[in-house]
Amino acid sequence: MFYRPETGHGLPHNPFNAIVTPRPIGWISTRGADGQDNLAPYSFFNAVAYFPPQVMFASTSAKPDRGDTKDSVAQIRDTGVFCVNIVEYAARDAMNATSAPFPAGTDEFAEAGIAKADCDTIDCPRVADAPANLECKLTQIVQLPGEANFAVFGEVTGVHMRDDCLVDGIFDVRTYRPLSRMGYQDYTSISEVFSLKRPGT
Repeated sequence: MFYRPETGHGLPHNPFNAIVTPRPIGWISTRGADGQDNLAPYSFFNAVAYFPPQVMFASTSAKPDRGDTKDSVAQIRDTGVFCVNIVEYAARDAMNATSAPFPAGTDEFAEAGIAKADCDTIDCPRVADAPANLECKLTQIVQLPGEANFAVFGEVTGVHMRDDCLVDGIFDVRTYRPLSRMGYQDYTSISEVFSLKRPGT
């Protein structure tokens, strides 16, 4: 089968999400200029550079009470900071609960019963018991083609790692089973890890 996105695929659901998988989930926490906390998952997320360490996530829809975007991007525009919380399999239901379309000003930490802690390098909350948290300073927001598509880039200014995830000096994903997004409403968790030596190293 071949299709052009502009003319449609004719399938019951968009296959694009299922083709580009698995995708790590950036559980983005923000604090608005008014002090209101927000937490929401984004599956268009990844690390993009080592030195300095940088990450990105993309928001692809809007809410009527936020105009052209969603709560996360709106608050980052105002404050210039955000935190990426890494999602483990054990937190799957809590993560999913924070994806609900709450009105602006709702604290998803409270709605989903998630413990929060303050970040160290930025004025922002973080998921207290996440395997890792990446405190980020906004570097740029890029408007992509499409009405509500924004890519948010940030430089990592602080890193939290849960003690039990450090094994012999290595941040070991086998200790917490990272949660990843598949297509449609499907997710997967990483339970098998293997190593490949890169040629020339």
